Amino acid sequence: MMWRSPFGRRQRQQQQQRRLGSGGALRAKAMAPRLQLEKAAWRWAETVRPEEVSQEHIETAYRIWLEPCIRGVCRRNCKGNPNCLVGIGEHIWLGEIDENSFHNIDDPNCERRKKNSFVGLTNLGATCYVNTFLQVWFLNLELRQALYLCPSTCNDYVMGDRIQEEKDYEPQTICEHLQYLFALLQNSNRRYIDPSGFVKALGLDTGQQQDAQEFSKLFMSLLEDTLSKQKNPDVRNIVQQQFCGEYAYVTVCNQCGRESKLLSKFYELELNIQGHKQLTDCISEFLKEEKLEGDNRYFCENCQSKQNATRKIRLLSLPCTLNLQLMRFVFDRQTGHKKKLNTYIGFSEILDMEPYVEHKGGSYVYELSAVLIHRGVSAYSGHYIAHVKDPQSGEWYKFNDEDIEKMEGKKLQLGIEEDLAEPSKSQTRKPKCGKGTHCSRNAYMLVYRLQTQEKPNTIVQVPAFLQELVDRDNSKFEEWCIEMAEMRKQSVDKGKAKHEEVKELYQRLPAGAEPYEFVSLEWLQKWLDESTPTKPIDNHACLCSHDKLHPDKISIMKRISEYAADIFYSRYGGGPRLTVKALCKECVVERCRVLRLKNQLNEDYKTVNNLLKATVKGSDGFWVGKSSLRSWRQLALEQLDEQDGDVDQSNGKMNGNTLNKDESKEERKEEEEELNFNEDILCPHGELCISENERRLVSKEAWSKLQQYFPKAPEFPSYRECCSQCKILEREGEENEALHKMIANEQKTSLPNLFQDKNRPCLSNWPEGTEVLYIVSQFFVEEWRKFVRKPTRCSPVSSVGNSALLCPHGGLMFTFASMTKEDSKLIALIWPSEWQMIQKLFVVDHVIKITRTEVGDVSPSETQYISDPKLCPECREGLLCQQQRDLREYTQATIYVHKVVDNKKVMKDSVPELNVSSSETEEDKEEAKPDGEKDPDFNQSNGGTKRQKITHQNYVAYQKQVIRRSMRHRKVRGEKALLVSANQTLKELKIQIMHAFSVAPFDQNLSIDGKILSDDCATLGTLGVIPESVILLKADEPIADYAAMDDVMQVCMPEEGFKGTGLLGH
Repeated sequence: MMWRSPFGRRQRQQQQQRRLGSGGALRAKAMAPRLQLEKAAWRWAETVRPEEVSQEHIETAYRIWLEPCIRGVCRRNCKGNPNCLVGIGEHIWLGEIDENSFHNIDDPNCERRKKNSFVGLTNLGATCYVNTFLQVWFLNLELRQALYLCPSTCNDYVMGDRIQEEKDYEPQTICEHLQYLFALLQNSNRRYIDPSGFVKALGLDTGQQQDAQEFSKLFMSLLEDTLSKQKNPDVRNIVQQQFCGEYAYVTVCNQCGRESKLLSKFYELELNIQGHKQLTDCISEFLKEEKLEGDNRYFCENCQSKQNATRKIRLLSLPCTLNLQLMRFVFDRQTGHKKKLNTYIGFSEILDMEPYVEHKGGSYVYELSAVLIHRGVSAYSGHYIAHVKDPQSGEWYKFNDEDIEKMEGKKLQLGIEEDLAEPSKSQTRKPKCGKGTHCSRNAYMLVYRLQTQEKPNTIVQVPAFLQELVDRDNSKFEEWCIEMAEMRKQSVDKGKAKHEEVKELYQRLPAGAEPYEFVSLEWLQKWLDESTPTKPIDNHACLCSHDKLHPDKISIMKRISEYAADIFYSRYGGGPRLTVKALCKECVVERCRVLRLKNQLNEDYKTVNNLLKATVKGSDGFWVGKSSLRSWRQLALEQLDEQDGDVDQSNGKMNGNTLNKDESKEERKEEEEELNFNEDILCPHGELCISENERRLVSKEAWSKLQQYFPKAPEFPSYRECCSQCKILEREGEENEALHKMIANEQKTSLPNLFQDKNRPCLSNWPEGTEVLYIVSQFFVEEWRKFVRKPTRCSPVSSVGNSALLCPHGGLMFTFASMTKEDSKLIALIWPSEWQMIQKLFVVDHVIKITRTEVGDVSPSETQYISDPKLCPECREGLLCQQQRDLREYTQATIYVHKVVDNKKVMKDSVPELNVSSSETEEDKEEAKPDGEKDPDFNQSNGGTKRQKITHQNYVAYQKQVIRRSMRHRKVRGEKALLVSANQTLKELKIQIMHAFSVAPFDQNLSIDGKILSDDCATLGTLGVIPESVILLKADEPIADYAAMDDVMQVCMPEEGFKGTGLLGH
């Protein structure tokens, strides 16, 4: 193709704009919407025939010479204009750019420990309660110093005071874990460290939040037990020296005045806070005198009888560190679970314990050193933090896992925590606190330190081998910081280079009169997106069937200069390149034809209707389907719309994100399955169908018009013969229908009562004068009746399949009693006269009969019923056992719950019901009642033959193919249907019932068949809850506060505390 001069191009551009109408309509200042641009690009097709399409029309269709948009005038990208290169993401590159925008790597220095600050601890999921205590214990300088004095047992890692470089240090004991953790907290360069080694050594579940107070007790006990093996007394006794006090339970007899003392050690005082507002009131109640009277009288050894007495606790000695546990988490007898008391308790920074101890005169003034906080209204959720005072500087710090915050002015500040925990507006207001006092409704533990005159100048030195471990970890951290900084620098350098590239190339992107190429808009946007790496150019998604640029894809393409395209392909690769030669003339011509047909469709529709009114003479006509004629206009319009370009297809993804090929194949397959024009008169063999009612003759002129729109439609001239194969099949079908009607009529005449279900025998009321009755499968009878009623639609029944009623041994599977009750729906009884006719009409595989006999000479004689074949007890028992087992081992089965009030069922529609649809017939819905008892009158013996052994499971699978038994409960209005499994506990069922009826588990009284369900840990299978069971629910009282259900939702699983961890069993 010859390249024309730019001057000629501009002339043609001006001509095209005049041809399209007002030239100003396509200029940047008044850019038309996308649809208007689309119409304008193809307006020439109204006057140009397909064979007259020229290069000028092709360039107009591809909108080559539309005016490009100007930055500042065009606000967003015009997808209808391939020359609009505004709003594709270039704005972030053309100005000055912040270097931080070139990377998504955080500054590694943010992970560095701040000067004069402490190190945080990572929350491993729900381990915030562990982190708070670790920080409190770390800031106990005496405890830390004693732990550092513990000798290491890791001889494999320690050589002298040094650590072997080739081995990673792994602490072996709890003391070593705590040593290493404290050393890192003291001298690490990291902002926070990972305590996973310590937590793993204790065997704690990182995903489950535990009782913080219980953890404190158990760990102190474990630590004391571990240190008791140390030789150094300063190490061995550190827990007792720091945390252990002593009190006595003193009981005084009112009769003789004898005192009885029971000494006990304590590591914390557990203070009840219910009904109190001040810490001192809680302590006073703890030491309050208790009267022992009535049934609770005390046995006095001096009086040798039960006497009234008083009992109280006397504090004998106090530890250096006094831990006061505020009992916020209490057991609620009504709910059966723990709850949190969110009441305010006031406490002072200075606590004088002298009024509470027995021996006066000592130093008992304590100073507040830590406050442990639980934020949250529930005992089963929330977050733990700690406010701890630095013993060396006297400054307060808030420890919140990884984050450490220094309080201003060396003051304890709890106000923020109290505000964050505000559960509702109805809560009581926070009391006013004086200087040196605080109030909290979230503090659950207060730590006081014995006040001394001199300030602690203890400088705790980290042992050499631990410091070497810390230095090694600090070196790894510094290497990581350098690596991250280098990655940031590389990203910045790459971003700067990209910045220069974009600034240079974007100015050269527009293609004027020089050679040009097309690149997808999506690829250009990704090239300008710094957050994603630029992929090779992929233009395959915009190609037409001729491997050129599809005209419909021009809205997602951009025309760029050849200079810019050369740089893109050299740097990023890809293809195919879409130059000026990629403009597809074949597609433009086809599109022109389609557009002209669409414009012509209305006129042709009227013409065809007039031609259809005329009578076709001779053999000049063509066969057309009546259905096709009724909808040909709609079919033509849909077909033309598809050829005119699918809008959704034009928005398809490109550059490696093309539409799913499997999905497109499925869509094409579905479209191909729909009948096209005139395919409604095609027979299965691809020939003209034999039914003349579905087609009519049209004139040659009418067919010519229709063929313009449906050139690929099957053509059938009037002289065309119908399909010969279909004619043969039609004759055979008519003969078969006649034969079936004759067979059905003969069988109906031979067995009239069986067909009409009249005068049927009954086992429970044996007919007089009859000694033998025969048995067939009810399934056979039903299928035979269907055939007799509709012989032309159903296949004839040729055989009686009685093997379905027998086990693999050939024995009968039903007892006489069961055939009179639940199994009666599976069998049909046959009179002897009918049986003779059945043997003539059908092939019988097994004869099953029951004979009545009289036994004994005494009058009245005993009647027995004998089956042939006889009962197979083994398989019968196996079937019953399997049925019972199926009722106990089920998953996702449906049960029903009735709510009752005053023993009356309540129709409650508070929540949507689970709809259980059923399409079974009435006989399928009959409730099964397995009966394994033998009837004494039904004489069945095992026989003397040796039978083959089979498993019950194999037989049950075989038996289920024919025998269908439904136990579906008919759900009445207002019942709630729940999906449950046999291994589900009753507690889990109560949670489901709570969602359905808004009744908390502890208010639920459940029963089934009069049996109370009370064991929450038992499974539904063991409780006798089977599919389709109906459980009665009686609620103690309605719940008014639905927010109280928060605790209930947290206890779906049984609470096991620290069971299975390293804190127990030491």
